[in-house]
Amino acid sequence: MILRPATLSLILIALLTSGLVVYAGYYAVKIYENWDPASGSEQQLGLERRTYLISTIMSYLLSLELISLFLFIYTADNLHTQCTGAMCAAGTLAVNPYGYPALLFKVVNFILGGVWLILNYTDNKGYDYPLIRTKFAFLTLMAPLLVLESIVVILYFSGIKTDVITSCCGSLFSNEAHTFSGDLASMPHKPMQITFFISMAITAFSGMIFYTWNRLGYLFSISSAITFLISVASIISFICLYIYELPSHHCPFCLLQKEYNYVGYIMYAFLFTGAVTGIGVGVLMPSIRIGSLKRIIPNIQRRLALITLACYLLFLIITVWKMFFSTLMLG
Repeated sequence: MILRPATLSLILIALLTSGLVVYAGYYAVKIYENWDPASGSEQQLGLERRTYLISTIMSYLLSLELISLFLFIYTADNLHTQCTGAMCAAGTLAVNPYGYPALLFKVVNFILGGVWLILNYTDNKGYDYPLIRTKFAFLTLMAPLLVLESIVVILYFSGIKTDVITSCCGSLFSNEAHTFSGDLASMPHKPMQITFFISMAITAFSGMIFYTWNRLGYLFSISSAITFLISVASIISFICLYIYELPSHHCPFCLLQKEYNYVGYIMYAFLFTGAVTGIGVGVLMPSIRIGSLKRIIPNIQRRLALITLACYLLFLIITVWKMFFSTLMLG
């Protein structure tokens, strides 16, 4: 185990998350099963007080969870100098079996946590808190994933051994690698470029329709999620090639390094933010007919759609800029 302030902070965050999520999840089940706003019973009053406490705890905890994703990636990248054979976070995460599962859990919980924060924000805008059952049901589904993430993160950092030879990003994200990352790297450039720009166009079109006329909300939300996945695949397939100006270097983690002006952090921040807000539009759609939220949700959705469009547009601008001014010419 490598003891550094960043690794200790992430382990502390994992322990804090596990403890508070178990506490919140226990009462979330009780609130979901027994919530009755029409009742004036002692149990209902106790649940109402408990909802304020849990909502506050989870708001801070999930906000910390969003930040911890980038801290985790930053820490993994910085540790590559301590791991034999590693050149960036790609090799550091491969030093034991828990690195990539920890990253996957963090990505999933980043998106779910962001959606929960949107639900909680919207619920607090209603005078009768109409989304209490919805957001606490969502929390009970998130709790096991957050606990699993904490366990895997602790196992990952505690299991890092500097004398173990790990793989470098060149072998992990190689066209010849018979792995999922290798399959992404070997995707044909032209079809991926066409798919990427078409997905961006569909998201932009449906987003503008939704923002202007409040229509195609589900299409916009689904296309935002699909565009997020396609964009991640595109980074590995062809976008990073223009940034590295190398036709065979497909690593999505070297973008985070100083040699490339840390452009990866900016691109990933735009991409993840756009995905969360775009999905949030769709999550709020079923609640739009609730009396206390009829006038509130459309305004929130329009702001979320605008954030998604802005984030994806900025991501697209960076991509096109790098492609246009790169010295690399892909056939």
